[in-house]
Amino acid sequence: MTTPAHVAIIMDGNGRWAKARGLPRVAGHRAGVEALRRTVRAAADLGISWLTVYAFSSENWSRPKSEVTDLMGLLKIFIRRDLAELHNSGVRVRIIGDRATLQPDIRCLLEEAETLTAGNDSLTLVIAFNYGGRDEIARAASRLAEAVKRGEISSEEITPELFAENLDTAGIPDPDLVIRTSGEIRLSNFLPWQSAYSELVFQPCYWPDFNREHLADALREYTGRERRFGGLATRDVAL
Repeated sequence: MTTPAHVAIIMDGNGRWAKARGLPRVAGHRAGVEALRRTVRAAADLGISWLTVYAFSSENWSRPKSEVTDLMGLLKIFIRRDLAELHNSGVRVRIIGDRATLQPDIRCLLEEAETLTAGNDSLTLVIAFNYGGRDEIARAASRLAEAVKRGEISSEEITPELFAENLDTAGIPDPDLVIRTSGEIRLSNFLPWQSAYSELVFQPCYWPDFNREHLADALREYTGRERRFGGLATRDVAL
């Protein structure tokens, strides 16, 4: 199996990384931003075309207000500090998630990142921000229901392909590989539609410790597998 074109990562374990070191949770989130920088560079070097990261889920709003404020501040710092470097490196930035409830300054930053890098083609960095898979599916269903109500389409015309075109990830290929750090073994509402046939790799390290070798290890595990998409393995077909 060749290198996956699209890798998605659940960046988990910032808080536990900080706790293990007797540090405040925000220190873990700051270290997590550094890990993201390393990973973007490594992904480009390793031939990955699409990298999607779970930056802030729609459920994260339930965290303490101070932590949410810290996370929003880190997003602003990341975009302001790293956007020029990403652009100069040919990285395109895409944002998925519900923007309707975000503060205007956050929305403007996200739009700026997308607009500035829209013409780049070396690597596409997809940032899932205020994202929840069930919410994304519900919003797509609502859009299609409205289209049916307006008479633009009939209910019989709704196919999996049409539904996918109404998701936040329209135009983005499904992830070949989903990685989660911290040892947790679940998707946590991350790309449930898109990851139906993704290979899953769960790594025990906390996200702030994630580096190029961890990514390379996940890629090696991926290349050792055989993706069947509901069909038979090659060796079974031969029999």
